[in-house]
This record gives sequence, structure tokens and C-alpha cells, in this order.
Amino acid sequence: MTNTMTYRGYVASMTFDTEDKIVVGRVLDIDDIITFHGESISEFETNFHAVVDDYILACETLGGVPEKPASGKLMLRVSPGVHAAALKAAARSGTSLNKWAEEALSAASRRGPGARTQRARSEPSPKETRAGLRSSRVA
Repeated sequence: MTNTMTYRGYVASMTFDTEDKIVVGRVLDIDDIITFHGESISEFETNFHAVVDDYILACETLGGVPEKPASGKLMLRVSPGVHAAALKAAARSGTSLNKWAEEALSAASRRGPGARTQRARSEPSPKETRAGLRSSRVA
């Protein structure tokens, strides 16, 4: 049995509160906190629809864009070289390309904004080369 309900692309959890005898809901997979409840499944569903509609309207009224939950489906276009390298890396790790890409994206998303991976370079960049030439001329 799934304890969720879906409306307009939003998914809500459904938890029964035994003390108050109500079904409590929370919209999942968005940063904004949207909660509601109902004394029956019918009332829960009606209130879920109302809070989603109100959320979308409030965002639009305030000039914002309502956050939409991600579907989990991602289409990427990359160069053939990157595609081949990713396929090889996935094979080396013993996972599918989808699983490998999910792990790589997850690791990248946990790093802070602007964080870059360190790459070993065999040759200095053109800027470093020019700077080295200038400093050697001065000496």
C-alpha cells in the first residue's frame, strides 16, 4: 500500500494521527513546507488539491515560480567523448551508466557552489606559460 497521493505533479505523504484521528499530509520533494490534514480520505484529497492550488497561485501572485518536484528523469546531451568516458567509468565500477551518473551527480550536488574537482595537468595553461615567460625575462 502506498501512503502518498499525487495532484498536478506534486506528491503528498499520508500519515494517520492516532491521537487526533486525522490523516496528516505534507507535500514532498520541494523546499517549501506545505502541510494539511483531513478527517477522511475524501477531505484529505480535497484539502491537498486546495493547498497545491493555493501554493501555485500565491507564487504567481508574488511574482515567483512555484517549485516543482523532480521527476527523476533526466535527459543529457554530452559530447561523444564524455559519453564514452562515462560508459567506461561505469563499466569499471561494475554499475550501469544510469547508476554511475546518479552517483556522480549526487556527489557533485553535495559539494558547495563553485567547488571544482582538481584535475592533474601535464602541461601548464597558456596563461601560466605566459606568466612564466615574463618572470624569466625579468630575472
